[in-house]
Amino acid sequence: MRLHPPCLRPAAPRDLLRSGPILLLGLALSLSLGAGGCGGPPGSGASSGLDAFDPDAAAQGLRLGPPAFEVPRAWTGPDLPFPPEANPWPEIRKERITRLLGPAMARAGVEAWAVFVRENLNDPLALHVGGENAGGQAVFLFFREDGPTAGDPPQVRSLAFSPAGEATALRDLGVVDSVAVLSGETAWTAAARELASRDPGTLAVNSSALAVADGLTHTQWGQLTGALGPALTGRLVPSEELVVQWLSVKTEAEVEIMTLAAEITAALELEAYARVIPGETTDADVAAFLKRRMAQLGVGDAWAPEQNPNVNSGPDRGHSHATDRVIRPGDVIQTDFGIRVWDTWVTDIQRFAYVLAPDQTEPPAEILRSWEAARAGNRAAFDAMRPGATGLDVDRAQRQVMDEAGSLDVFWNTGHPVGYWAHDVGPSLGGAQRGRAPSPHALRPLLPGHVFAFDGFFGWYLDGNPPGPEFPAVDPDRPTKLISVEEMAVVTPDGARWLVPPQEELVLIPSRSSR
Repeated sequence: MRLHPPCLRPAAPRDLLRSGPILLLGLALSLSLGAGGCGGPPGSGASSGLDAFDPDAAAQGLRLGPPAFEVPRAWTGPDLPFPPEANPWPEIRKERITRLLGPAMARAGVEAWAVFVRENLNDPLALHVGGENAGGQAVFLFFREDGPTAGDPPQVRSLAFSPAGEATALRDLGVVDSVAVLSGETAWTAAARELASRDPGTLAVNSSALAVADGLTHTQWGQLTGALGPALTGRLVPSEELVVQWLSVKTEAEVEIMTLAAEITAALELEAYARVIPGETTDADVAAFLKRRMAQLGVGDAWAPEQNPNVNSGPDRGHSHATDRVIRPGDVIQTDFGIRVWDTWVTDIQRFAYVLAPDQTEPPAEILRSWEAARAGNRAAFDAMRPGATGLDVDRAQRQVMDEAGSLDVFWNTGHPVGYWAHDVGPSLGGAQRGRAPSPHALRPLLPGHVFAFDGFFGWYLDGNPPGPEFPAVDPDRPTKLISVEEMAVVTPDGARWLVPPQEELVLIPSRSSR
């Protein structure tokens, strides 16, 4: 019943036959894989560059042992899986603006969009429009235009007003169609002049209830409206809908990147489980091992570093940090882990393990039943993912399985978008919780290119006593354990596709006496 990931390869050799950013991605992955292969078990030295990626080195000084069961290395080199010099983001960003921004503006009912960038406290979306290196105040303007012929998707024309010190580099990036140097006027007055000449019916700005679309400060809002005057100010709309429509859809190249990152994420979790010594290893040891492996592979944290990875062998702690709790026979271990690659794309995957007692060869029946119920809920959510379905539809499908299995109530959403952030923008896979009205994001329809991290749930009390009259509501004074089978999938025109093969069985960790 032990789970082993497939040997890792570049995401898809067919990428080398494509053009544009996907071609660059295929070349990047081919270069990063180099002459390495899957090789043998940890420590086998399958290629000359493996020392830098050796899991044994990452385990030194921690209360971890040699692998108790065979798992392939998460990465065999000889080079980094995501080498900085092969970062495809510049070309992917251009493609996203050229191909996806116009249709997103149309779906959001927006004719123009202004993004103001600056040094030190930059707009959260600066990286996505080319303003990440801003010094003085600059503005990026995007205007929706009809396609060249009837039926063609909308297009975008773009212009940046920049201080002279950054204008040359901004032109070199080639993100926007043209760059004008600010001379004798501010970014606010230049934007107002350009907008007045274009006369858009609606102008989106980054001031909204969505954090990543809320870059304008109170002071900046005053500067902007003062420059625009009453007529144009009356056409301002929050950019939230535009940002959701644009950023939630990932390109084929981006899905390829996230697929390889997800493969590595899941494989690293298995590497860690293989080294657990029941009675000695702590949750913090497992987390430290994964941190060291991240450093070896040159990847970052998908969310707050202090809580990534969240390794928990004891009662539920929610979003938290790993503690010094010693892992013992009978424990169900949850590892919630994500990596950030090329400082842009992230993953979010959970893997579960059970620690066998000396006389056990498989988990007790009630643990297996809990696992199978959670897994079934996850698969029901996956089956419900299709274009046009809402996040609420997916959540209901999972909760129906959860409730029929007799789980405690779970307040978490079934899932969330993942991509540029662990909790990305887009449809929320939630809203069917008892006593809670669905949020507007739960009512959003799924679109091809949406990527989700999503769970199947089963929760129970750890004190061994039966549920009380509050069931399925949770008694906050009783310790609980939740299995949350979290996988990643992308919505396709025909349904959904796993980014990596989902976990089918609990990882079994043998006791010390059986090693």
